[in-house]
Formats: sequence, C-alpha cells, structure tokens
Amino acid sequence: QVQLVESGGGLVQPGGSLRLSCAASRMFSFYAMGWYRQAPGKQRDLVATITRAGSTNYGDSVKGRFTISRDSANNTVYLEMNSLKPEDTALYYCNLQGGLRNYWGQGTQVTVSS
Repeated sequence: QVQLVESGGGLVQPGGSLRLSCAASRMFSFYAMGWYRQAPGKQRDLVATITRAGSTNYGDSVKGRFTISRDSANNTVYLEMNSLKPEDTALYYCNLQGGLRNYWGQGTQVTVSS
C-alpha cells in the first residue's frame, strides 16, 4: 500500500499564495500524480496532474495560476498556488494513479478569504 500525506493547506487572503506538498510513503511506479479538490456540495474536480514523464495537465480554472511539480527522489509532488481566489476554497486531495488502483491522501483544507 501507498500512503499519501498532504501538507501546506491553510487560510490565505485573496491574491495570496500557498504551496501544497504530497509525500508518498514509498517509491512507486505510477502513471501520474496530482491534485483534485472538492468544495462543499460540489463534485471532486481535477486541479493538476503530472505524469511519470513530466507532462502536466491543469483544470481550466487554475491554468496560469497553479503549477504542479515533482521531486521523484523524495516521492513528493508539489502544487504552487498563486493568485488565489475565494472560489479556490476546497479540500485538496493528493492522488497517485498506479497501475492497479488509485491512491488518495486524506485531504488538506485550503481556504481563501479576506
């Protein structure tokens, strides 16, 4: 099994920045890692993913503001979140897409409010 642990969430004012981290408990052969988010009463949506080869994909609402990156040696994926908006408020989940199943972190709360 793989455990994913997110960190970096918190309260930030509109226009501010946060950096989320997701660390996997062990090395893992994967297709992609990424971030999804879910606000109360809404579905879980794609934020960003990065493949093993380094290709990235972003949800339309975060393009140009968020950047996903990874540190393969430390089994860690990052999400740099800039120009945050209130509508970015959500529980952010780290995801690892493996060959047999998907793994999910417990979620980290991001709240954007003045």
